Amino acid sequence: MTTEQKDVDTTLDPLFIQKSEEAYRNPTEVQMSQIVLPCHANHCGELSAGQLLKWMDSTACLSAERHAGCSCITASVDDINFEHTIGVGKVVNIIAKVNRAFTSSMEVGILVTCEDLYTDRQWKVCHAFATFVARRTEAGKVQLKQVIPHTQMEQMEYSLAAERRRMRLIHAEIITDLLSSSTAQLGECQEYQDAVPAERTRVESVELVLPPHANHQVSTFGGQIMAWMENVATIAACRLCNAHPTLRTIDMFHFRGPSHIGDRLVLKAIVNNAFKHSMEVGVCAEAYQGGEPLRHINSAFMTFEVLDSDRKPRTLPRLRPEPVDGKRRYQEAIARKKIRLDRKYIITCKQTEVPLSVPWDPSNQMYLSYNNVSALKLMDTRNNWVLTSEKNKVRLYTLEENHMLCFKVEMYVSVPAEQTFHLLSDLRRRKEWDRHYEECDLINQADEDDTLYRIATPSVRKGGKGQDFILLASRRKPCDSSDPYLIALRSVTLPTHPPTEDYTRGEVLCAGFAIWEESSTLTKITYYNQATPGVLPYISTDIAGLSSGFYSSFCACSQFLEANKDSPAALPPSAPYSSPSTLYLQEEM
Repeated sequence: MTTEQKDVDTTLDPLFIQKSEEAYRNPTEVQMSQIVLPCHANHCGELSAGQLLKWMDSTACLSAERHAGCSCITASVDDINFEHTIGVGKVVNIIAKVNRAFTSSMEVGILVTCEDLYTDRQWKVCHAFATFVARRTEAGKVQLKQVIPHTQMEQMEYSLAAERRRMRLIHAEIITDLLSSSTAQLGECQEYQDAVPAERTRVESVELVLPPHANHQVSTFGGQIMAWMENVATIAACRLCNAHPTLRTIDMFHFRGPSHIGDRLVLKAIVNNAFKHSMEVGVCAEAYQGGEPLRHINSAFMTFEVLDSDRKPRTLPRLRPEPVDGKRRYQEAIARKKIRLDRKYIITCKQTEVPLSVPWDPSNQMYLSYNNVSALKLMDTRNNWVLTSEKNKVRLYTLEENHMLCFKVEMYVSVPAEQTFHLLSDLRRRKEWDRHYEECDLINQADEDDTLYRIATPSVRKGGKGQDFILLASRRKPCDSSDPYLIALRSVTLPTHPPTEDYTRGEVLCAGFAIWEESSTLTKITYYNQATPGVLPYISTDIAGLSSGFYSSFCACSQFLEANKDSPAALPPSAPYSSPSTLYLQEEM
């Protein structure tokens, strides 16, 4: 274990909060505790990451099967970031529960912590999300029952699961597009005299799938395949640095096909690239029986570090890639590293740690969109809002958390929810009812769901400068009847639209609409805003009860929706856009 052992912060992790509520326990929750024995550890006395992956997969599978009532198989695993290693004698605690079920698949949240029995301390090791698919029965395809959230934390995970699923479904396609566009700009591989030939790190191993490696449906455990892949990846990493490496991350991956008892699994690994303090290892798993051709089961990219005696990352030797495919893998590893850093920074940072404006470009659009919508969903699941004022059924609520003021406005309109969604999605029409929207220009229609706008607002002081905002508007239709329509807004930075002398550049951290269908003709609209310094001057008098500007604006919004409830809905047209420069997240190579 690392020399610095941190206590688990039970106020931040939903699974721990869930566990502490003794009066209620999620019916899908499964817990596993294992003491780390020497047989589970490597020669450094640390728990093998492969063994941990097996335990995580088994626990998550039991949770999925508890909900489905039938056997389930691992379909995919999201990014896993290992924050600490685990020593012999420590206890590994794993909690898994189903966050949300879709048609035949479900997302399972997995929390891994380590416990020191002698000091009674615990610390978080990793938090992962896996997707499991219920196997077909004799009657045909399984239709999973819905998960019903009972607590605020369950509602939050339930809501975010839909957004994670959306990102999961388009992940492979977007990564392929980004790699093809990024690698063309990376140039030729640099040659170093003392570089280690990549061929030296190549590993190939074969495993025979036996009954202990399979579940009760004779399919190989996904965790077992991951453990074998981690084993060959570790050997490849060792060959580069001649030292024992520590696994830090596993990129999101999908199982492309099943494996069964009797299969021979061929596992191949090679170091794709070595950076200053980390290396990427690519691993491939293929299966065959008899003389049949190889079946591609899975591919993964794992990042390793080598720690010194002070548990600090060591400088790694350079890598000399093989010609053609080796150089392609070398360059793609650079692009993947940038994507990985973007994803980790934008998605895993706490909301209070993310800068108000994040640079936008096509390579991070998916993650910024996810962060944008997730932040709004988190606000929508909070239940500790305080009613500040109410006038003719327009309610204003406030919430102060972490030294930041949030507010929401709630009202009902007699307009179908889908039409309300389309009308409010086009921010260019907002100036028809919101006096704060003086100008609204569409910068770029990135895709059907994400649009970039420039908004100009008048000054709150006579003779002062107005403000302008560069906003990413992300829209989402409901995943099912339990979801609202969402329009999420946040500031981004565009090199093509720098601040000007005429306006003060303002920033929006989180704002937007949640639109709920109450009936075919009645819709509830909730507007949220996490008030940043740029927004506070416009709302301070309303919050203090000195004016009723909110009431006037949302009455005007209601009238606007009523007047246009029969108008045809149309998406904003596309606009030209010049791709900005590379993202700000750069790490020394």
